[in-house]
Amino acid sequence: MRELKAFDAYMRLGGVKLAAEQLDTSQPMVSRLLASLEKAAGFELFQRKRNRLSPTPEAFRFHQSVVRQLAEMRSLELEANAIASGQIGHLVIAAQPVFCDTFLLDALAAFRKKHPQATVQIADVGMAEMLRMISEQHCDLAFGITLNAEAFGGDARVLAHCAAQCILPKGHPLGDVEEIPLPRLRKEMFIDLAQGSPLRRRIDHMMETIQVHRTIAAELRTIHGIVRLVERGEGVAIVDPVACQLIDPDKVSSHRLVPAITWDIAQFTPRDRPLSTVGQAFAAAVAEEIDSLKSAGVVS
Repeated sequence: MRELKAFDAYMRLGGVKLAAEQLDTSQPMVSRLLASLEKAAGFELFQRKRNRLSPTPEAFRFHQSVVRQLAEMRSLELEANAIASGQIGHLVIAAQPVFCDTFLLDALAAFRKKHPQATVQIADVGMAEMLRMISEQHCDLAFGITLNAEAFGGDARVLAHCAAQCILPKGHPLGDVEEIPLPRLRKEMFIDLAQGSPLRRRIDHMMETIQVHRTIAAELRTIHGIVRLVERGEGVAIVDPVACQLIDPDKVSSHRLVPAITWDIAQFTPRDRPLSTVGQAFAAAVAEEIDSLKSAGVVS
């Protein structure tokens, strides 16, 4: 590569002295590099007369190829530097819907400010599908909860601890208490997650334990829809505390439950697949958003 750069400088500038100045080296070094390149090329690049070099017709033709090669190498160096600094790359992120509607949006915005050339695809999936994507290495990162997360081909890192919240429409009789015992929800109409959700299974199990039969007014796949129905007074809901970012405090109140329903938010990565530089940068952006939630008392 040094020989090609010396040759290119000589051909563009027309002399050993000027080439040496541009390359910040000595004239003898440039002469040696040109002689070495000529030997390696296997044909005459220069005619030598009275200690002066004159390019041959073959040299001019060869220089055209050298220019293209050096341009490709510069492009390759720029791309390598961009990859190393996390400026370019593509990420596939799998996450449960409640996270896609909340802190992942803020994390993505912060990440894009620092890495505008990187692209991110976020897959809004349920827990089972998220675990499958991790196991089959169809995503780089995933964010979910640890409720009923069976063994799979990935590694989990706990980010925060959560306790479920009960959300009520404003004006509800229980709206003035900070903690709501689960038995007091016996006669309520519930807006609930669809069956198969780990949180839904945990709530059903706890209600069965205290012999409470719940009446489900509506089932939805996303927390966003559940919050909107509670705002409209269609029922109450037990939700992830992160979902409280979505509520209108003038329409909905949030309350702790007794006994508490708890779990962890975790970051999942495929096993034996190192996280790329750009992936590490996105994970750092998510960690900052989680810290903000902790500071606000949403999670611990």
